[in-house]
Amino acid sequence: MPPISLHLPEWFVSGGATMWVLALLSIVALATLISKVLQFARVRPTSTRQADQLLDALRQGQQPARPGKLTSPIDRVLWESWQNQKLEDAAWQEECLRLARTALDDLRGGLRVLEVISAIAPLLGLLGTVFGMIGAFQALETAGSQVDPSILSGGIWEALLTTAAGLTVAIPTLAAFHWADRSVEQCREKMQDRLSRLKVLRNSHAESEPLEEDHDPSVAHAY
Repeated sequence: MPPISLHLPEWFVSGGATMWVLALLSIVALATLISKVLQFARVRPTSTRQADQLLDALRQGQQPARPGKLTSPIDRVLWESWQNQKLEDAAWQEECLRLARTALDDLRGGLRVLEVISAIAPLLGLLGTVFGMIGAFQALETAGSQVDPSILSGGIWEALLTTAAGLTVAIPTLAAFHWADRSVEQCREKMQDRLSRLKVLRNSHAESEPLEEDHDPSVAHAY
C-alpha cells in the first residue's frame, strides 16, 4: 500500500507536521461554523416577532395569547418572564436575568473554539516557518564552501508555506467568529430592550390593579 504522503500535494508534505495540525484545526473550525450556522438558522437569534406581539397586547391592555413553539431566544425569554410576573420585583428580575443568561450561553456555545483557532493558527504557522528556516540554514551550513543558492531559496520557500497556511486558516475563522459574536450581541441588545419594556408594562399593570379594585362596585358597596 503506498504511503499516504503520495496522495497529498507536494506543498502540503513540504510543510511538515505543522501542516497536519493546521489541517486538523481547519476541520474543527469548519465543523464549528457549520453547527453555528445551522443553530442560528433554526433558532433565529435576532427574531422578536412573538415578543413584540406580547408587548403590543400588554400595551393595549389585552390578555396575550400563548403562541405555539417558541424557537427564538428573545421570544422564549419574554414569554417565560411574563409567566413569572406574579413573583416579587427582586425575584422576578433575578429570574429574568437567569433566563437571559441561559439563552445567551446556548448561543455562545462553540464561539470560544473559533476564537482560539483564529488566534493560534497564525502562531503555529509562524512556528513552522521558524523551524523551516532553521533547517534551511543548517543545510546551508552543511554544504560548506560549495553553497548552492537553491538550497537556501528552496528551504525558505518550504518554510513560508506554514505561515501562509496558518493565515489561510486564521482569517476565515476570525471572520466567522466575529459574525457569530455579532449575532449574539444583537440578540443580547434586543433581549435587554424587550425585557426593559416588559418591566415597565409590568409595573404599570401592577399599579393599575388597585385602581380597578377601587372602582369595583362590590368594594364600594362594602364601605
